[in-house]
Amino acid sequence: MFISYRLLSRTILLLQIGAMTAARKPHILVIDDDEKLTRLLVRYLDDYGFTTSAANHPREGLTVLKKKDIDLVVLDIMLPEMDGFEVCKVIRKTSQVPIIMLTARGDITDRVVGLELGSDDYLSKPFEPRELVARIGSILRRAKATMKPSQVFGSLKVDHKRRRAEIAGNDTGLTTGEFTVLSLLVSEPGRVYNRDEILQSLSGIDSDAFNRTVDITVSRLRQKLGDDPKNPQFIRTIWGAGYAFIGESNDD
Repeated sequence: MFISYRLLSRTILLLQIGAMTAARKPHILVIDDDEKLTRLLVRYLDDYGFTTSAANHPREGLTVLKKKDIDLVVLDIMLPEMDGFEVCKVIRKTSQVPIIMLTARGDITDRVVGLELGSDDYLSKPFEPRELVARIGSILRRAKATMKPSQVFGSLKVDHKRRRAEIAGNDTGLTTGEFTVLSLLVSEPGRVYNRDEILQSLSGIDSDAFNRTVDITVSRLRQKLGDDPKNPQFIRTIWGAGYAFIGESNDD
């Protein structure tokens, strides 16, 4: 019997999301002033097994984020009164919820600024809704994936269950993307991960020119860990190859 690629893709995504969310449906918040688009996305995401809230004004979206248990935010850059960058900064003051930013411009500079402010992924308008669903699913799976409940390397504790890293007991405030990179590196201390592997773990930004994503994320990660790249305790740059985690486990 013939099964269309579209139907097969939808079935796979539904199975992945269903397996990932047996306890409850992930709650997605869409903040975009395009009412027609938000109505479409709410219907589409609901069909894929998500609970979806929408806000057409940034302050309304921030209110929803405070009141509801949101698992991921889809955030447009072009918003009234506060642009998406400002909203992202406000969110990151109190929350590490994953953020996918939408832009109609597709500008590399916008993507870099968004990552520096703590967004986790980017999607340029117009986009295929199935790609948004796939990226949401990928980010949520990474956010829930765990290896050991926690690992300790000197003063650094990597808490996989709560997806946070602490230095001497103090939360470092890592974004989802930063923690994803740290989690990947500590999964095999000493192993050199190249940029393609790290980029893939971050969700596969669709631009070869955007491999700078990795360097930006690692740089921000180092800053939050207080790790000097010239004399590293945790992350070493292997020139021409990639990055390796060199911290010594307290479990050894």
